[in-house]
Amino acid sequence: MKPSLLLAAALALPQLVQAQAATQPARHESLKQEIRLAYDRGLAFLRSQQNAATGQWGDAEPVAFTGLAAASFLLHPERQPGAAAPAEAEKGIAFLLKHVQPDGGIYVKARANYNTSLALMALLLHPKLENEQVMLAARRFIIGQQNDFDEPGKTDNPFDGGVGYGTPKPGIPAHADLSNTHFALEALYYAESLLADKGDAGKNEPQLNYAAAIQFIQNCQNRPETNKAGWVSTDAKDRGGFIYSPGETRGGETQTPDGRTALRSYGSISYAGLLSFIYAGLDKADPRVQAVLDWLSENYTLDENPGLGAEGLFYYYHTMAKGLAIAGIDFLKTKDGRVIDWRADLAAKLLNLQREDGSWANDTGRWMESDRVLTTSYMLLALARIHGSL
Repeated sequence: MKPSLLLAAALALPQLVQAQAATQPARHESLKQEIRLAYDRGLAFLRSQQNAATGQWGDAEPVAFTGLAAASFLLHPERQPGAAAPAEAEKGIAFLLKHVQPDGGIYVKARANYNTSLALMALLLHPKLENEQVMLAARRFIIGQQNDFDEPGKTDNPFDGGVGYGTPKPGIPAHADLSNTHFALEALYYAESLLADKGDAGKNEPQLNYAAAIQFIQNCQNRPETNKAGWVSTDAKDRGGFIYSPGETRGGETQTPDGRTALRSYGSISYAGLLSFIYAGLDKADPRVQAVLDWLSENYTLDENPGLGAEGLFYYYHTMAKGLAIAGIDFLKTKDGRVIDWRADLAAKLLNLQREDGSWANDTGRWMESDRVLTTSYMLLALARIHGSL
């Protein structure tokens, strides 16, 4: 990989938000200063939680948590292009490299896609020539996680094209979910920088089946025009939003007038759906993207994860910041007619939730959100995107 492309890969995420900021007037300077101060406090907390000997963060999912924490250091709002990586990030990346598996994945034992996707994101933010083959192998591994079921006599498997926690194995039922699919698509979206200097050789690298991925994504969307599954809600309150996996929601059920049991859309996974569509190549003009943007506007709140209350609240904030930033959304119009500057609104909320020790945590611990390394990393990455696009 050429040095210029190393730099391009390293700055992929900051450039994304800076490019959006170029068309906006300078604003919220005092808020940006508050974000930087909060960011430093958050990094101080993460610094205190890193294993000094191994570079690891977290115990529940050490590769994924280390990837998220290292990325938080690398995306510091004041880190200059080309600057040396912070020592904490260097140690974290060294830990990730120790867990590269023979199949190209980066994980310990389980949840191979989840861990590899987050590890690759961290490596892409601090790419080195000596790690190029590791990153390419991780990219190939993630592509290999995509479901491709060709079962005799069966068609239209709703999980086809999606990605789950790990490679499907014989005898294990087919499954995929939108959260893992969004993490995989995100890593692959930014990993395209790895192929930019390879010419014809790059053409020989495998590619995801994006048409199949888009089909899976819309298989999770409450939109009757493009999803004919029996669980799809016809209630206007659900229209355009997403559920976790085809036929499986965490937002509950609702009864339709014709007696069917339909599944409710909910907040965090609807942002994951928005991100997935964009990473897969759809733009804002696509009616499927417009439908989820409409749902997100109509259900905008920072008081809860719509449909789930406090559960997954910090994942919700995290995917909100990523989704609205990459979609280039400046303002949201709520169902009661208010126009919301979501960046200022979300930043203020996150600043108020930061604890005295610099961390963030969810008192509702589902999906590991009581783990302060995970939630603090989520919030720092959200603040990095907000700061870069203000």
